[in-house]
Order: sequence, then structure tokens, then C-alpha cells
Amino acid sequence: AALDRKLNTNVAKNILFFLGDGMGLTTLTAARILKGQLENQPGEETVMTMDTFPNVGLAKTYSVDFQVADSAATATAYLCGVKTNLNIVGVNAAGRNGVCRTQKGNEVTSILKWAKDAGKSVGIVTTTRVQHATPAGSYAHSASRTWYSDADMPDSAKTDGCTDISFQLINNTDIDVIIGGGRKYMTPTGTKDPEYPTDYFSNGERKDGRDLIKEWQNLKTGKVAHYVWNKADFDAVDPETTDYLMALFEPGDLRYEEERDPSTDPSIIETTEKAIRILQKNPKGFFLLVEGGRIDQAHHAGRASMALHEAVAFDRAIAKGLELTEEHETLTVVMADHSQPLTFNGFPFRGNSILGKSPLWASDMLPYTTLMYGNGPGHKIVNGARPDIRNVDTNYIQQAAVPVDTTTHSGEDVAVLARGPMAHLFQGVNEQNYIAHAMGYAACVGADLRHCEGSSSVCTGSLLNPWAIPIKQSFPRQLAESLLI
Repeated sequence: AALDRKLNTNVAKNILFFLGDGMGLTTLTAARILKGQLENQPGEETVMTMDTFPNVGLAKTYSVDFQVADSAATATAYLCGVKTNLNIVGVNAAGRNGVCRTQKGNEVTSILKWAKDAGKSVGIVTTTRVQHATPAGSYAHSASRTWYSDADMPDSAKTDGCTDISFQLINNTDIDVIIGGGRKYMTPTGTKDPEYPTDYFSNGERKDGRDLIKEWQNLKTGKVAHYVWNKADFDAVDPETTDYLMALFEPGDLRYEEERDPSTDPSIIETTEKAIRILQKNPKGFFLLVEGGRIDQAHHAGRASMALHEAVAFDRAIAKGLELTEEHETLTVVMADHSQPLTFNGFPFRGNSILGKSPLWASDMLPYTTLMYGNGPGHKIVNGARPDIRNVDTNYIQQAAVPVDTTTHSGEDVAVLARGPMAHLFQGVNEQNYIAHAMGYAACVGADLRHCEGSSSVCTGSLLNPWAIPIKQSFPRQLAESLLI
């Protein structure tokens, strides 16, 4: 198979970008085993859909100011092509966390906008709220990732002219498909949620009195635009006749895959399919960001079982994406934004439950879980000793070395997997912000249009990765050497 590979140097008509939030290499391996074990196999030899991608590289995830990054700084890197500071989204590193005035003039645009400006249809699908860090990186510019609605912003930021992420969602870029959660950030304070009318915490939060859902509908006058909040209405949307879709299934984040009611909540596989079927009608192609966002959130809670089930569902969404598109014209990229402090240890036998215990015991003569966290809520000491978990179901309890309420991220490189036009650009070890430029180059969107200008040779890099380009063909040697320092 390796010998038979041919470089696909086509221009990418479509870009399918799958982002597993917190899906580090340990999570990938463990999810592969779980997927097999759910099919009554030992698990280790299972092949995930993403395992079939022929081009694999690594991305370095640090931000400008931290060794270990968050999802906002990383989203700005891989979507906008610029590294920035922690907690900042769509703004370069001149921005300061929570300081509105520092974002003015320092905004950076994303590949979603580059694609839209090139005439393509664009969309975002997420299992979190659509205002969360990853999707926000595709359309927003905010000195704080937490400014979901105006109620989350300090008065000083409003006075200085900054707007919240929900407002930017409907006003910055004309996004054709928006699917996820986050209803409560779109409606005025006290607005009862249609699904949970008696739950105070699901009510609308906006202090400015604006109903952004209605405003979105008004902006789409003359187009076939659907807003839906439940599966029945979602299923009724005909992608062949739909121009725009906004589907917000929860007040905040969507339910975990393991807790999802299939009769009321669509899966990430279903939402991915609907988005692609709407977007692919455009003869110029599309860009779609699909985020498995709750992989990360489950890890933060120390719930490895939940995280791995999220990753398995995410892999099935990737399979659906490949099924609905043609590889000769669609660049499909799968990656994580950062990792989580999950380890896979203890010499378990082949076929041992990935959520189980190691057959080896520790020096305190107590067993421990095969999957463990470097830090997290799973740290417990009872009477000066670790708890005895011999008779405990460890599907939801993975032990942690350091007690914190929520796991931190971890800073190792993450995998980047690609197939389709120019997928070979994603091999090797690259800075995370290289990813946006490589995708843009492959699809001829954004600033670097060399790929669609009839170049006689295959370009394997961009100015942000000068060592991937033959120096004598691309730069004056003095400039190239200065960039390599």
C-alpha cells in the first residue's frame, strides 16, 4: 500500500477539517481499543477510520506565552495561522487576555473566512456550544474566549467597543451552517428555553435585550434559512433546498454521547452528514469544521470512559465525511488542538478492558487503573492511603496523581492526519499555525494562491515553513538562512 501511493496534487475543492478537542495520542490509542471492544474484539488491532489516513505528522501546540496551551490559543493557530496568547481567540499575540483595547487592529482572520471570501460555502459543527473556543476561532475576534454573550463581558470592554462572541457569530462572517449548542447566549435575559422552560440556568442571558436568533433569521430574508432546536425539526430540514441552517440543540454544550437520547438529540455523525449535504451544493466547494469538543470536557472531569466514547463517535463522523465526499477533490484533515494528561500503563494483558485495572499492583499492594491522569479529580487519599479499587467499577473512575478540580491540558505534540489533495503537506513536525496555511494553499484560499496559478512544480510548504521549500528556488539564500535561525 505504501509503495502504491501517489501524490494527489489537485487543488482541493473542499476542506473537511475534523478537530478532536483534547484528543492526544493516548486518547487515540485508547479509543481505538475501546472501539474494538465495543464490537466484542480484543481491541488492540482495531482500525479506526482516522488510522487509514496515509499522511501523518505532528504539530507543536505551545502558545506564545505558555508551554501548555488552551483551546483558544490553539484554535487561533490552526485556523488563523498565527500563534497567540492563552485565552485569546482570533487576535494575535499583541492582544492581552481580557483587555478589549488590545484586540483593536490585531484581529486575524481564519481559513473559514478565506474560504467564504473565495466563494465557497462554510460551516461549523460542534458538540459544544457554538461560541466555545474552537468554533469561535473560525469567526470571532475576542480578547477573552469567555465573552460568550454581553452578560459575560466587563463594562470596560463594552465601553471600549468590543462585542461578544455570539454577536460576532451572526455578524462577522456569513456562515452557511451552524450546528451545536449555546441557545442561552443568543436570547435576552429571562427568555425561557424551549426545551427546559422551568430551568432557570437554561434561560437566556443577554443583557442588551437582543434576540440574535431572530436577528439571524431576519438577515437571511429571501433565502431558505432554518433555525431548529430539536431533532424532529432537524430531521425535517431538506439539505437539497436549504441555503442556511442554524441548529442549537442545548442551552450550553450538547449531551455526552453516552448520555445522549437518540430520539431527541442527533449524533455528531448525523450533524456532520446534514452539514455536508447542505454545503456540497456549492459548485465552488466548501469548508467545514467539525469539532468533537466534549472529548476534552470529559477528560477535564477525569471521565476517561466518556472521553473515549466521544472519540469513537468522532471517528464515525470522520467515516461519514469520507463516505459523502470524493477524495480526489476533498482535503480531509484530522487533528487535536492539544492533549490531556492521560497515560496508558501497567502491562495489562491483550484484550483487557481499556477502562479496567492493571494486573500488576503498586508497591502499596493496591491495584490501579490502566488509564490514569497526571492530575485531576480522580486523585483520592483515604486515611493516608490510596483507595482499594478491587471491587470498584472503573468505567468512570480513573485515578490521578495530583488533586485538582479539573485536569489541566498537557503540552506534547499532537497528531495531524490527512488525505486528499496536497495531503502530503501535513507530514513531518510543524508549528501548529502552519496547518491553516497548508490547508489554504491546498484549496487556493487566503493569501497564498501559488497552487492554482499553474506552478510547474509541487510546492511543499509556505513562508511559515521555509525549510520545506528548496531554498535556491524560493528565496534569496540570505533571507532563507535568517528564517532558519
